[in-house]
Amino acid sequence: MRHLPDTLPAYAKAPAPADPGDFRKALSCFATGVTVVTSRWQSSDWGMTCNSFASVSLEPRLVLWSIRKAASSIEAFTRSGGFTVNVLSHEQERTARQFATGDMDSRFAGVPVERQGSERLCLTEAMAWFDCSLHQLVDAGDHQILIGQVQDFGWRDTAALGFWRSQFGQFQTQAV
Repeated sequence: MRHLPDTLPAYAKAPAPADPGDFRKALSCFATGVTVVTSRWQSSDWGMTCNSFASVSLEPRLVLWSIRKAASSIEAFTRSGGFTVNVLSHEQERTARQFATGDMDSRFAGVPVERQGSERLCLTEAMAWFDCSLHQLVDAGDHQILIGQVQDFGWRDTAALGFWRSQFGQFQTQAV
């Protein structure tokens, strides 16, 4: 492992602060999948669209996602003890948009769901799902990172919904 010096040379200074809009545009160059994360807290169902989902570890099975500290649903996700990540298929752009705004009743309206043993909802048309107990919360700038230990999961073989440069699209495999 290479040890970095305590002070960096003058040529390695950080650039001047960039416009937050420009930073978001740069981040949008990284294509992601799209998920809806659900939870059950105080006898209510909670859900939101999220594209910050990632795997962390195979053993134990850990995944993560992040939520803005200013989000109205942060308490439901950080205090409920767990969450379910639903990976959306290419057919679920409408679902992604529906879970991005509005109250919780309107987010779940008309969306086929199944209640898991954990009491959290799984979107039955999702291409994959991961039901997780909350393993760790990490404070990170204006977000909280939620790391979950996967208790149950499932998947089906279909194309994924993608998100790139603030647009939805479809990931497809190509013959090599």
